[in-house]
Amino acid sequence: MAQTMRFTIGGYASCTDRACGQVSRIIVSPVTRKVTHLAVDPIYRRGPGRLVPVDLVDAATDQVRLRCTLAEFQALRPDQEGGGMPDLDSTGHLGNPPDQVRWVLGPMQDPGDAGPGVTVDYVPSGEVDIRRELIVCATDGEIGRVQGLLVEPGGHRITHVLFQEGHMWGRKEVAIPVDSVTKIGTLLIHLSLTKHEVKELPPADIHPAAG
Repeated sequence: MAQTMRFTIGGYASCTDRACGQVSRIIVSPVTRKVTHLAVDPIYRRGPGRLVPVDLVDAATDQVRLRCTLAEFQALRPDQEGGGMPDLDSTGHLGNPPDQVRWVLGPMQDPGDAGPGVTVDYVPSGEVDIRRELIVCATDGEIGRVQGLLVEPGGHRITHVLFQEGHMWGRKEVAIPVDSVTKIGTLLIHLSLTKHEVKELPPADIHPAAG
């Protein structure tokens, strides 16, 4: 596998002068299949998290290093807001994804119906977020939960979706090529592979990009 940047959901993030939080969500463009932002929450939930443009990422393995100070990080856009959600088209979909991959958002609650003081995770218009709650589904059933993404270090194009396969005593991390992803919804990631085909994939051989 070529050199990649690894974005792990739950991984720690640090600024140039100190730690700043943990990656809670990965924001992607469904049209270009590129990572655009990371949502980074404070480690102890003191105050809101921040939406970090991917261009500020200096390096990423299990820990993300950002090219900004903590003060600059705290000046970024909060990753939650009291209202506003991505605009869906008339079919309930975002954008017009190319080729084989179709990224779909399911029904969403209108933040205005949630009552005063309720915040929602912010997603830039026309984009979708990858979070740990997403379940990975083969064509014949569920196989696990998403762990993160591998992306090209230059253009931040997604190359693989990471998840854990197997039981605790025989667990391996699997990198699923993005061309095998047929749909990403608010709850599920759908694959074009069967459970057996996923099981036959080799363990992820991850070569971090130099940083």
